Amino acid sequence: MQNRYSEIDFAKQILGWNLVPRTNGTFRGNDTSLSDFSEMWYGVFLWAAVSSVIFHLPAALISLTTLRQHKVARFTPIAILLMGILGPVCGGVLTSAAIAGVYKAAGKRMMSFEAFVFGVGQSFCVVLISFLRILATL
Repeated sequence: MQNRYSEIDFAKQILGWNLVPRTNGTFRGNDTSLSDFSEMWYGVFLWAAVSSVIFHLPAALISLTTLRQHKVARFTPIAILLMGILGPVCGGVLTSAAIAGVYKAAGKRMMSFEAFVFGVGQSFCVVLISFLRILATL
């Protein structure tokens, strides 16, 4: 019976702003700040991954509907979805670890909303650089 209550608490934690489950399983009431490196890293990474998929999913759906009759380009939505997943897995892991490392080195605690802002900010910067084509000018 105790295990069922922990599943309910876990679901509450995920559905609320407190998205990151605690590593040591302690309950801190309404305190949603992240103090451990792994909690901060996981929070920022999770928001970066979710927001990247949310940004790339409409692009994949649009390309699927417009290019479905094309002989070769009908496979473009697969590439778009793969970039939406592989981007955060490869680059998001490193940048999230860097952000969490700075917070940990400074001895600060990260609020859950800050993890949200940093995660979505990473994805927004990737989309912004992609649309502005800054890399093509280098």
